[in-house]
Amino acid sequence: MTRRALPIAAVLMAVAGITPAMAQRIDDRRLGLLTDEVMAEVASMSKLTQVMVDRIFSFSELGFQEYETSKYLIGTLRDNGFEVEEGISGIPTAWWAKWGSGEPVIAFGSDIDGIPKANQKPGVAWHEALVEGAPGHGEGHNSGQAVNVTAALALKKIMEREHITGTLILWPGVAEELVGSKAWFVRDGRFRDVDIVLFTHVSSNMSVTWGAPSGTGLVSVEFTFAGESAHAAGSPWRGRSALDAVELMNAGWNYRREHLRPLQRSHYVITDGGDQPNVVPSRASVWYYFREMDQENIKRNFGIGVKMAEGAALMTDTEMSYRILGTAYPRHFSRPVAEAMGRHIERVGLPQWSEADQTLAHAVQREVDANPRGLATKVSGVSGPPQEAQSGGSDDIGDVSWTVPTVTLRFPSNIPGLPGHNWSNAIAMATPIAHKGATAAAKVMAMTALELFARPTLVEAAWTYFNDEQSKQHHYTPFIGPDNPPATHLNADIMERYRPLLEKYYFDDTRYDTYLEQLGIHYPTVKPAEPDSHGSRSERSRPKGS
Repeated sequence: MTRRALPIAAVLMAVAGITPAMAQRIDDRRLGLLTDEVMAEVASMSKLTQVMVDRIFSFSELGFQEYETSKYLIGTLRDNGFEVEEGISGIPTAWWAKWGSGEPVIAFGSDIDGIPKANQKPGVAWHEALVEGAPGHGEGHNSGQAVNVTAALALKKIMEREHITGTLILWPGVAEELVGSKAWFVRDGRFRDVDIVLFTHVSSNMSVTWGAPSGTGLVSVEFTFAGESAHAAGSPWRGRSALDAVELMNAGWNYRREHLRPLQRSHYVITDGGDQPNVVPSRASVWYYFREMDQENIKRNFGIGVKMAEGAALMTDTEMSYRILGTAYPRHFSRPVAEAMGRHIERVGLPQWSEADQTLAHAVQREVDANPRGLATKVSGVSGPPQEAQSGGSDDIGDVSWTVPTVTLRFPSNIPGLPGHNWSNAIAMATPIAHKGATAAAKVMAMTALELFARPTLVEAAWTYFNDEQSKQHHYTPFIGPDNPPATHLNADIMERYRPLLEKYYFDDTRYDTYLEQLGIHYPTVKPAEPDSHGSRSERSRPKGS
């Protein structure tokens, strides 16, 4: 994609005889004061940030089923003057919120979905669910929109008063754990008029990267086999087992792993294995994630998977079809924007953790056999790509990053050293750890966006990097086309089962100050420490809360 070299604001300044350097000097004289003010404004909104973090945590919704979460966020944004378009890209829980006018157009994004079977009482340093088996925020996606909304409202107040031109967009990463929405937003042209995307994601430190970070891209595909049923004991020879085809495909893929590139990652679950043992399964499905480091090798492994499925169908005399359920392009982030954000990260720094915060962190780390190093006390800041490619997880923000200059702010609302996608990752996510981290992140987001609004040359530099460096040797080739619908059916049955059980635990901020207070949880609740060789204990079971 090629975008204008200069934002229109910069062109108008040139016509008026004002050079970008002159605009820079004018901006520098007031930008420092406005930056201080936006930081203070975010800090003054810490109560709203806390309530948003806690409310979304309590909804515990899975991907494509984030109805309560989106209803709450849409209402909050509309109450604060944003225009909101609902149901974008054919996804009921997706939306596009807009305030302001003119350029630049800065879009804030963050994910909103939870993790299956990750339900957990916050602030309790062992596995204890509110609703056993229910979803929960075992990735921490309940915190990012609180960051973005807080930052946007603080910015809006200053932009209105100072008559700063520009447009703010807020949007949700729906079904990120299924990588099920962002490529569809890109396909449908949502980012066509956006200048910069600032994305947020929970972490255990404050950081931003430029270039290609560690991790992979992926294609998510469900393969379905159709056979013929029969009595499994009376006349099994008359059946053609779709489940046999699934098992043969999986066996073939597992043999092939040895001969794939070392950095690939691939995983599967059988989503339909038949109805009951005495009926030869006439239908069966298996769901794969094919991960690799680049588009070419993702496509290659996807093709191998299709051949495996075709072979399994041939061996079992069944028919095979497949459907793309999600996709995440390998990421590449903007160096100019990351370096600007890095300066604001250094200024904001990490939150001041209390004794109670560190006590919870140590206890959770011991519970999951991690290094009990506690919460981070030294900020990570900005970094470039790793010297050697590193495999790992995927995020469909990659598709956005190849469409418009993008960075991801990772912020310290969780505990280091946890396994990820796990109940333990939910423990801190409605506690002061999450609240403090979200407020710190909102400061960085607001400061970075304010600089982008104030300095057209920074937006210009981001697009120069995007066109001349990032896109110089690679062209974005999406994995989906116009005939690939979003997989909005996913998780509907799970949420239908658990939502009625979760509703009684929704956070009521009109009656309680925090979600911990509503649940009657002392912060932190930890196991008594084992005595050391001198008989003393390094940790109390009920330390004073922060």
